[in-house]
Formats: sequence, structure tokens, C-alpha cells
Amino acid sequence: MATKSAYRRLTKEFMELQKNPPPYIVARPVENNILEWHYVIQGPPDTPYQGGEYYGRLTFPSDYPYKPPSIRMTTPSGRFQPDTRLCLTMSDFHPSLWNPSWSVSTILNGLLSFMTTNENTTGSIKTTDAEKRIYASRSHRTNMKIAKFRDVFPDLCTADATAQNEEAVRRRKAPKQQQQQQQQQQRTDTSTVMANGSDERNAIKRTVSRWRRWVFVLVVFIYLILSKIASRSSSSSNDSM
Repeated sequence: MATKSAYRRLTKEFMELQKNPPPYIVARPVENNILEWHYVIQGPPDTPYQGGEYYGRLTFPSDYPYKPPSIRMTTPSGRFQPDTRLCLTMSDFHPSLWNPSWSVSTILNGLLSFMTTNENTTGSIKTTDAEKRIYASRSHRTNMKIAKFRDVFPDLCTADATAQNEEAVRRRKAPKQQQQQQQQQQRTDTSTVMANGSDERNAIKRTVSRWRRWVFVLVVFIYLILSKIASRSSSSSNDSM
């Protein structure tokens, strides 16, 4: 059970988050326990997490803000082991480093910042950017299967989020697909030009061949006429003698 100071502090922070939500982050406590918070981080642009939706949980000690919370991320991200306590400066792994002036917003911004780096820590894993993008594209559908996510974030349980994730993936793939289509079109155009050039050359060859045959026939015809005329002239000369 939360102490009065923890209750007042977390209630104040929730109201502040409602008034000034940090970019890419949504967070709220469950109705019957102010010490249990759930969050969703939207993958920032220009990162392998773009279009992703990462759901997790913060569990605060009863004497917060004098001690830090535990931090978990439930949605597979390719960065952290799902539903595993994360070792961060602002988590319960390092109570000696905790600063009571830090807030829920500070904690989640720190988590987001750490997520977009490649630093190792307890609970982190290594995957390629391509694998992280695959996790991002599947994240909303994964979250929709989690009862607690649906209970705490009913406003995020829409088909639009899935469509947005798929659209983000499509936009990332579009330049490569367009390049492939352009290359294919260029190959097709080149083949067409070569085929047309080949047809033209063949047509010219056929035309030249036909003309050669006609010239040959004409030469033979003229030769025969001239031979016949010469033969008649020779016969006339013999008759005169």
C-alpha cells in the first residue's frame, strides 16, 4: 500500500502527464493501485522502432519517491527481453543512484533514450535493425493479445494502429521496391529497344535482299535481250553475204 506521500506524489505526476504528455509516451496507473503504472512508448521516427508500440510496466515502492521503481517492457522489441526487470540508472537495480526529484516522465524518457542506443545492460538483447523493424510491425497485434493492455489502454485498441504500423513498414520498403521496379522497367525498355532495332535491321536486310534479286533478274533479262539482238544482227549479216 502506498504511503500518503507516495500517493500524493504519483497523483500529482499523473495529472502533470495528462496536462503535458512527453513525446512518444503514454503512461497511467491502474485504477485500484497507484503504485502500478503501465506505459506505451511509440517508436520514434528515424529509428528501427518507428511505427512500433511498446507496452510495459512500472512498479513503484510504497515509499516512492525515496526509492526507484522496477521497469519492465512486455512487448518484444528486439532491444529488451520481454517482461524482464531492466537494469537502468533510474530503476531499482541502482537505488544508490536514484534521485527523488526524478519523475515518471523522467524515468520513461530515460528508458526511451536508452532504448535507442546500443548499450548493454541486464535485460537487454542484441538484434539487427531489420529484426527490430519486424518486431515494430508486429507490436500492436502483440499488444492486442494482452488483456492488461486492453484494460488499461482501451483508447489504443484500434485497427488504426495496426494500419499505421503496416504503413510505416510499407514506406520503408517503398524506395527499394520503386528502385527494383525502375530497374525492371529499364531492362524491359532496353529489351524492347533491342528487339525493335533487331526487327528494323531484319526488315532492311529483307528489303535489300529483294532488291538484289530484282536487280539480278533485270540484268539477266537485259543480257538475254542483248544476246537475242546480237544473234539477229549476225544472222542478217550472213544473209547479205
